[in-house]
Amino acid sequence: MRLLMMGTGTFAEPTFEALLNGPDPVVGLVTQPDRASGVQRGSTRQVGKGMKNIADEMGIPVLQPDSIKTSESLEALRAMKPDLLVVAAYGQILSNAVLEVAPLGAINVHASLLPKYRGAAPIGWAIYHGETHSGVTIIRITLGLDAGDMLAQEAVEILPHETSGELESRLSVIGARLAMDTIAKMNAGPVVGTKQDVSLVTKAPKLCKEDGVIDWTRSAHLVSCQIRAMQPWPTAYTYWHPFNKPSVRLIINASQAIDSTTELSPGSYIASEKQLLIAAGNGTVLEVLELQPAGKKRMSVDAFRRGQLLQSGDRFGAEVLA
Repeated sequence: MRLLMMGTGTFAEPTFEALLNGPDPVVGLVTQPDRASGVQRGSTRQVGKGMKNIADEMGIPVLQPDSIKTSESLEALRAMKPDLLVVAAYGQILSNAVLEVAPLGAINVHASLLPKYRGAAPIGWAIYHGETHSGVTIIRITLGLDAGDMLAQEAVEILPHETSGELESRLSVIGARLAMDTIAKMNAGPVVGTKQDVSLVTKAPKLCKEDGVIDWTRSAHLVSCQIRAMQPWPTAYTYWHPFNKPSVRLIINASQAIDSTTELSPGSYIASEKQLLIAAGNGTVLEVLELQPAGKKRMSVDAFRRGQLLQSGDRFGAEVLA
């Protein structure tokens, strides 16, 4: 079976490497055009070896079209004569014309327990909403967004302090294994998938910077989930409003909900000699463990407190408080 890989970022790398080490020939790689990485690109994708670098080392032809739907792109795909397209976090919607390039169509390595979290950022939104489990689903690609029949699925527990980046690393390895298992079954004969229950569908749209704004009316547990979900990008942030001083933008890198309650309104600083405690929704309390003031490096709360005076009456919240 002639395989064509389509993917971008570190989530796709283990699948690509598994294909290259597998029994079937890989005829090419389609990946996103070279762009600035990380925050400059405005992407949730982490930077690893690089899909293009992996392909170049193995002498695999690489296509990097701005649009996979153009006649030139389709002609280049057809010239490779793939039997199956293997897709993982490619970053472009595949048209029917693209899917018809390969006689066996396309399979997708998707980082969620479908039908939950269809879309571009399934890992981040699963953590954001406080899910206890995530996983990988291999689907047959159709024209609907992540709506195809499920060919394989495996669930994992989301660890208590795991960030999106850390969970992605774990799921990428599972995805590679499930993809190889699915391809082996397809080599042996037709594979029948399982229909998704449309009543259970939830969405996971691409993350944007605004998704990092902390809403202190959420419970401390869910605020902590948001902070983990926004790592490594776009990061969760809030504004510290010291009494009678200009506000300071703070990225919150690590936190935890603690077993305590308060009557202070959400976003209020809770006086403490050593900890940085903030009131959250429903009387819950969040402890900030690591943060990054605007224009400075990440630091511990101890380091932050040595350079800043926190006092009762300080607030955390939007850039302009209501």
